[in-house]
Amino acid sequence: MDILVIAIIILALVYDFLNGANDRANAIATVTATKALSPIRALILASVLNFGGALISTKVAKTIGSGIIPQEHMTLLILLGGILGATIWVFFCTKTGIPISVTHSMVGGILGAGLVSGGGLAIINWQILTNKIFLAIILGPTLGLIAGAFLFSLSAWAAHLFFKKIPTQKLEWLFQKLQIGSASFMSLAHGLSDTQTTMGVITAVLLTGGLIETFTVPLWVKIASGVAMGLGTFFMGWKVMETLGWRLSKLEPQHGFAAEAGASMVIGLHSLLGMPVSTTHVIGCSVMGGTLLQNWRRIKQLVAKKMIAAWVVTIPCSAVMAAISYSILNIVLQ
Repeated sequence: MDILVIAIIILALVYDFLNGANDRANAIATVTATKALSPIRALILASVLNFGGALISTKVAKTIGSGIIPQEHMTLLILLGGILGATIWVFFCTKTGIPISVTHSMVGGILGAGLVSGGGLAIINWQILTNKIFLAIILGPTLGLIAGAFLFSLSAWAAHLFFKKIPTQKLEWLFQKLQIGSASFMSLAHGLSDTQTTMGVITAVLLTGGLIETFTVPLWVKIASGVAMGLGTFFMGWKVMETLGWRLSKLEPQHGFAAEAGASMVIGLHSLLGMPVSTTHVIGCSVMGGTLLQNWRRIKQLVAKKMIAAWVVTIPCSAVMAAISYSILNIVLQ
């Protein structure tokens, strides 16, 4: 196997590790903030189910690996520059506690490297970019907000109708138990969505390097991507988790349950359609959706604005970093 191929695969797994670290908050921030699970139990649950989600589907992997730039224009140098740019941006945001879309960092990375590779705008598959990626950027947060608000309203109505005679403390205990289930689905959905970014890139590397003949994700790529993300979730990302679980909004078990359940449904649906949605965008908006209906003042507006700003600049910033990385690598490796 070519040494450049091996280097890109290793870097892609490092990116995947950081993906698990930055998105650790998506899977367990709410369930630990409401004390439904202890941090260590939540981490084990999320790590295992992230791995499980990686084995379910590969539709998003195909969108990332062969959709943004058609295979006939893809090169190993574009992939290396794209992954390096995305990894730098994700590492910076993870260390500073900024929850971003790690998936969209890779989108920006591939775009940036592709644009400076010599093909210009013509090298980009704009139909896939518009109909799947950019559409998912809009639909994901919107549906997350609606789902969080709807499920919070539904759970509040059900609690009032069927459990109004139950003391508040016992009702809170009930939602804590329900939250374990919703957190499990959220972790599974996260693995289903975000591990596919790495799967898509590694498969594109294997295809471009001539090691496979068609864009089919090998089993070992699925396993390696799931393990890397699970390890990242377990060992890193506390600052991001603090932002999403404690600083964004004052959460209670009912809010946490509604946010996780709503977000996992939205993420799962997008993933099965091959649309790379941001799990961070969806869970963040789902948290805000449920909170808005009870008391909008619970939302820390300064924190929310910073998160939104980070989401907006993620694709441009990772694209710039990838373009610079590609340019330097092109000089060094020639």
